[in-house]
Amino acid sequence: MELIKFEKVKDGKYLKNYELTYLNKAGKEKTYEIVSRKELRDIADIGKMSSGISIVATCNDRMLLLHEFRMGINKRVYNLCAGMLEEGETVEDCIERELYEETGLKIKQIKKILPASYAAVAISDLKTYIAFVEVEGNIDDHTSDNEDIRAGFYTREEVADMLATKDFSSRAQIAAYFFTVGGL
Repeated sequence: MELIKFEKVKDGKYLKNYELTYLNKAGKEKTYEIVSRKELRDIADIGKMSSGISIVATCNDRMLLLHEFRMGINKRVYNLCAGMLEEGETVEDCIERELYEETGLKIKQIKKILPASYAAVAISDLKTYIAFVEVEGNIDDHTSDNEDIRAGFYTREEVADMLATKDFSSRAQIAAYFFTVGGL
């Protein structure tokens, strides 16, 4: 596959829509649509920049999960604390800010920050970091009027039951599974 051109087709407030034109294996043109949170100026910019963080947080052998309404699917799902890097913000500062905004909690220890990975390869060039942290404090809502988030701590047994019966985002589901088998 060879990318031969791209064109922005919509410039939304948070997402930019692009059409990518490829030459496929048979030498025929194939147009593919993606969204990006970043302004792509040329082909080399696609998938280059990291823009967010997902936080796998624990406290006293319990996992933090958010039960939040997601407009893109019109329902509540269990998810990780997550958010977008602001201009000039470090990854560590983003972790601290997002954790506080969505839960009121504070970082006790950052255990590991993985290199940025692609979050939705079928539709976007979005790259996010995954951070593993130990947190402390009391849960308190500091979210905006446009967020409907209920944070909670869950034991391994509770998370195992939830995995069998509740809806999760894919990253939260993977992290929750590894939490239940003692991998976190």
